Amino acid sequence: MDLSGTGVTDEDAVLSETIKGAARRLLAGSGATALSPDAVAREAGLPTADVEALFPHRDDLLTALVVDAYNASGAAMEQADLAARGTGAHAGARLLAVTRALREWSFANTADFTLIYGSPVPGYHAPQDTVPPASRTPAVLAGIVRAALEAGDLTPPRRTVPGPPLLLPDAVQLFGGVPEAPFSDIIERGIVLWSSLIGLLVFQVHSRTHDSVRDEPAFFDYAVAVAAEGIGLVVPLVGDSGREHD
Repeated sequence: MDLSGTGVTDEDAVLSETIKGAARRLLAGSGATALSPDAVAREAGLPTADVEALFPHRDDLLTALVVDAYNASGAAMEQADLAARGTGAHAGARLLAVTRALREWSFANTADFTLIYGSPVPGYHAPQDTVPPASRTPAVLAGIVRAALEAGDLTPPRRTVPGPPLLLPDAVQLFGGVPEAPFSDIIERGIVLWSSLIGLLVFQVHSRTHDSVRDEPAFFDYAVAVAAEGIGLVVPLVGDSGREHD
């Protein structure tokens, strides 16, 4: 029965979650190239027709998984930020909280993390439906940077962007406009912070640092603090916050 008015029945919703659960197990075991309606049906113990009724093509299933992964990781960050703000945390502590939350989600959901931040799936082109969920992570970061800017918590940069603006209009809109000097390039700096965060997670989730770093959670915090210096934001670490790394 459809009680939501969306045309999706309770049975369809349950079946969809069963199918996506089977697809995630395949992702974890064999990667995205192993996904197909037939393979997912076998993994779920369902007729292929049941899978194809909800996800006619592999790309339909991939899109559903991508949307779920972006929404779940974004929600983890949003919840961490809400909790941090509830304690009166300043922007640096908020940034540490949300990046730790994303790290925790990434390690708990490595297949989903790899799907959205790993190598592109051959032949798959993400549709527009994935853009709003994908924007949740940068939106959390942008909100923290904006709050730091408005609170006067940022140190002015030594370097500014040479030449014409480097941004697309959507990036400016997400942040809420271009700030005045000396912070007129804070959006560019925020994108550097964002890309540094994702690159760091890729390294840690896929064990690229295990042979050079003794304490990976502590190194993660340190790297976030170093990246935050690029936007003029101080992030508290062990020694001044008293946190013990796990």
